[in-house]
Amino acid sequence: MVRTLQVNDREKTAARLLKSSAKNSYDPDVDIDWNAPLLDDAPYVPFHRSSLYGTHLWDRLDHAQRVELTKHEFASIASNGLWFEVLLMQMLLKEFYDSDPRSEHAHYALTEIADECRHSTMFGKAVRRVGAPAYGPVPLLRQGGRVLPAILKGPSAYASILVAEEILDRFQRDQMNDEAVQPLVRMVNRIHVLEEARHVTFAREEVIRRMEKCNAAERAWHQYWTALVSYAICFSLINPRVYKSVGLRPRDAHAAAWANPHFQNTLHWGGEKIMSFLDEEGLVGKPGMSFWRKSFLIR
Repeated sequence: MVRTLQVNDREKTAARLLKSSAKNSYDPDVDIDWNAPLLDDAPYVPFHRSSLYGTHLWDRLDHAQRVELTKHEFASIASNGLWFEVLLMQMLLKEFYDSDPRSEHAHYALTEIADECRHSTMFGKAVRRVGAPAYGPVPLLRQGGRVLPAILKGPSAYASILVAEEILDRFQRDQMNDEAVQPLVRMVNRIHVLEEARHVTFAREEVIRRMEKCNAAERAWHQYWTALVSYAICFSLINPRVYKSVGLRPRDAHAAAWANPHFQNTLHWGGEKIMSFLDEEGLVGKPGMSFWRKSFLIR
């Protein structure tokens, strides 16, 4: 198989990304007008990306309820994005702990942590501004997140980071280019997309470098954990409690969402770019295949 991404020297890549960070970084306190009014009739997520779009439950909702549901879905996705970034920062700090602090690679790891601190602040402010709860993941996944940075290492750590970042990136590119979506949401997404492009380059190259050094047993281990964490990422995006906002029973609405072909297609679409990369690098295999299918990232 011909590799689609050429890997540069680690220090050269880090130096280039550091220059880009110096030129193109944003401060959500300065670059977003948090006092700008929200539009009454504008969705926070495109209607066709809502988890219930196309179901009988969606048909029962009027326009105002559909807007309200997308507001809470946005809050769930944003607060879970914040959770992903907190885990990422822990992994990067653990990586930095054993790095040479003089290296460009170590400096970029710290720069990415600084980016993620701002993103987490931005997501928290956005959820507060729209007036929705910070749903985050379901309790079991939240508890699992406490030990994940200690378990994940090497290629599966960076691959898991990529799955979270690239699925969110695809969702956010779709939203930021949709003029029907709330302007505040579009601006939050635009900032995140622009800065995450550097993080994706950094993580993809690390996956390639580290997978080249894996034996068969290590490859299977990383395949399993990447698939398991990726399923948890997809499952956590829409917290079942969001459905209470429009008078739906969470258990029933959550079941309808996961059985919904439109939502399944959205998850599959969200993972298209990252799944082709992970497959190319040998991180998609039998040990984790059931989790890939449950997440709808693979059909």
